[in-house]
Amino acid sequence: MKACIAEVEPMRYTPAGLPALNCRLEHESQIQEAGGIRTVKMTIKAVAFGPEAERLAKQAIGSEWDFKGFLANARQGKSVVFHIQDFLQV
Repeated sequence: MKACIAEVEPMRYTPAGLPALNCRLEHESQIQEAGGIRTVKMTIKAVAFGPEAERLAKQAIGSEWDFKGFLANARQGKSVVFHIQDFLQV
């Protein structure tokens, strides 16, 4: 998913001592749907752990990246969180 970093919280650590970074990503693209062009915009909560968290913490707000990862329910189960496994500059 191509997105820009919209917001980053301070680095935290899991009980096992693993770095963890919560952030918010913003995505915008255009896709063809039902014979027309649709603009898609979304903001999603994301989290990175370990070396990816440390790398992400050094990146500028507003910078655009190609993020790889998976979606999972948040702890409360009422929302979705994108778990970042890797990211490359666009």
